[in-house]
Amino acid sequence: MNANNLFFHIHYCKCRKLDESERYSRKITRTIQHHELILFTGGKGYITIEKKSYPIKGGRLFYICPDVPHSIELNVIESDSEKPLYFLSVHFSYARVRLNNSQWEIKNEAKRLLAHFTWELKDYYSIEELFKALVDRWDAKQPGYEFTTQTLLQQLLIATAQNIEKHNRNYSISLKMERIINYMHQRINNKVTLTELSDLVQLSPAYLSRTFKDTTGCSVIGYFNKIKIDKAKELIIERNKKIKEVAQVLGFADEFYFSRLFKKMEGISPSEFYSKNVHGL
Repeated sequence: MNANNLFFHIHYCKCRKLDESERYSRKITRTIQHHELILFTGGKGYITIEKKSYPIKGGRLFYICPDVPHSIELNVIESDSEKPLYFLSVHFSYARVRLNNSQWEIKNEAKRLLAHFTWELKDYYSIEELFKALVDRWDAKQPGYEFTTQTLLQQLLIATAQNIEKHNRNYSISLKMERIINYMHQRINNKVTLTELSDLVQLSPAYLSRTFKDTTGCSVIGYFNKIKIDKAKELIIERNKKIKEVAQVLGFADEFYFSRLFKKMEGISPSEFYSKNVHGL
């Protein structure tokens, strides 16, 4: 999942716990027009998506995307009394929002946000707590709850992605990507090359390029430039440095190349950014 520039709208949330007094077996078939995440912490049953059935059990997270027929079969009769059927769910839509040349661009959501329909989470206590906080805030309807729940949903998606990444077989690759990003921050005042980074983590340049983009949504050099431009904005606003000085501090030999790159990424030139944020013009 590439979470860059996502804006979420939550339709509703719910939490349901069925105890022994509600012993029944129930099956529903439906198609929804938005996205849904469902986390089970106990219980038995099946969810069938695109003709494939997945068992319900504690730690199983399901993702339902729009216009995909699916069925949910809850079996309370056979549920473990120590782990009764319990689930949390959130229904949402999203769009990609981007600031380009001082204008907001909104792109409609893709039909599918996540690559898979289900995951078996491990050590999911923090994810469950985030999900509970999301549902509690939604139910309480206190002032500002829309913004709070949108933020919690973003945190939930990120925590889920990190949990899955941590426990899959490519965790060593994830650590290498983290090492590269840390190295970029350490070398922010210099240049880095793809060959240099490949040697750092002992991966081929082609494999590193592909894996880094899958992980971050950006190319290796594109990500490094983003770090530099973010630092440039900080230097311009907080330290009141001239554009030429900022370019030199960040390792750009050519001030004009730095200005072109800044405008390409931010939609305005460094001098325009300075005027708007320092002088408020």
